[in-house]
Amino acid sequence: MKLDWEYFKLSEFTRSQTASELGFYNTPIESDIQNLDLLVSNILDPLRKAWGKPIIVTSGYRVPRLNEAVGGVKNSDHLYGKAADIVPKNGKFDDFAKFLKKWLRDKNFCQCIIEKKGNSRWIHISYDEDNNKKQFLE
Repeated sequence: MKLDWEYFKLSEFTRSQTASELGFYNTPIESDIQNLDLLVSNILDPLRKAWGKPIIVTSGYRVPRLNEAVGGVKNSDHLYGKAADIVPKNGKFDDFAKFLKKWLRDKNFCQCIIEKKGNSRWIHISYDEDNNKKQFLE
């Protein structure tokens, strides 16, 4: 499958230091790659263009073993290539979160969750063409 993304590469969604440390690959199957394509084409590429600055994927696709290792929920959209955790490259998280909430108002998406663990903050964004419930959570 040829991916025609303007701002992202598949490797950004599959790289995992945790998987490397535990000695396994984080490799999506074709249907997961198709879901990643929908996520990037419908949300992440347009978001990056609108934001005008780089966005970093901190966690994308996860094989079940990786999802368990990082404490992901059992039914996580990450398992199917339907979700990514993102942060702005420039570090202005609050500005980015505010922009994203406004930008998403007229878009189809499943969930936008502003998450925090310790001093780390990130935004979980998911897209599922069969379940775009437009849910905001913090």
